Amino acid sequence: MTDQPDIASTPDEVAFGLDTFGDVTVDAQGNRLSDAQVIRNIVDEAVLADQIGLASFGVGEHHRREFAVSSPEIVLAAAAGRTRGIRLGTAVTVLSSDDPVRVYERFATLDAVSNGRAEVTLGRGSFIESFPLFGYDLADYEILFEEKLDLFSKLVTEKPVTWQGRTRAALTDADVYPKTEHGLKAWVGVGGSPESVVRAARYGFGLTLAIIGGPAVRFRPFVDLFHRSVSSFGHDPLPVAVHSPGHIADTDQQAWDEAYPSFEGMYNTIGKERGWPTYNRLRFQHDVGPEGALYVGSPETVARKIADTIRTLGIARFDLKYSNGTLSHEKLMRSIELYGTRVVPMVREMLA
Repeated sequence: MTDQPDIASTPDEVAFGLDTFGDVTVDAQGNRLSDAQVIRNIVDEAVLADQIGLASFGVGEHHRREFAVSSPEIVLAAAAGRTRGIRLGTAVTVLSSDDPVRVYERFATLDAVSNGRAEVTLGRGSFIESFPLFGYDLADYEILFEEKLDLFSKLVTEKPVTWQGRTRAALTDADVYPKTEHGLKAWVGVGGSPESVVRAARYGFGLTLAIIGGPAVRFRPFVDLFHRSVSSFGHDPLPVAVHSPGHIADTDQQAWDEAYPSFEGMYNTIGKERGWPTYNRLRFQHDVGPEGALYVGSPETVARKIADTIRTLGIARFDLKYSNGTLSHEKLMRSIELYGTRVVPMVREMLA
């Protein structure tokens, strides 16, 4: 165990959120919905999450056919107008292929229209389509993120910035607007690289671990490394969150039967591009078990697995990535409802 304090030390202090990549879904007849309808559905899903008292709602950025959202901030701004308490952020913003000044400006604006509820999770993303789309060379993959994160860390101080690097024009005493009222909360999304964990600590951002494979205990060394690094850089303790995929229905069997076709379809679509082996039901049943990273099942099953993850890693927030492939909007709404009204209370009881 780490000798650094975890941020959430009691069950009541743990936050529970939702993430979506804006997966393009199908209707009851199996017909693909329009991207426009998917985006409108996402706003409705955020409204439900707010109504049942969840802490945060994150929308990912992608630039490919399977996902409808390429501009999360606009979707979140629409959600801001229909919600009151839930924090609104990204999962993730692909900083490497964006401009840090524009990212800051957009999220400072979102923070204004949401009355201080905006946050941003910065990452390199798990897909590379945005690099050629916006004219970036994949050979610069590492330096793009390193330099842009460095610049963003200066911008969020909301003071004039002087900065120079290789990946964009230099700034000299540049002041960026609008200013926020209480600062902009930022996280760095990490898939499991020690260097990325240390980088997040160095810049003083919260850490979001994307756990999409294997048991949570494998990631405890990264949590420990983050807390040690935060201390060594002289920062106050910073939070750790976990982002993992899942789906909830009234029974385990129902949840498995609903979720499997979508997980299989998405995995095999991406797997063809990356040379992965074909996904099958046996692999799925392993992934929804104790040694896997899918939180799929009844409220009781999912609650037990989330509670185990929180105990194992000592995290401050758990974000369920509730959208998975073509799983319908109606099933997603039911999953959200069960997560907020049954899973979260059970997790708090288990932790207590």
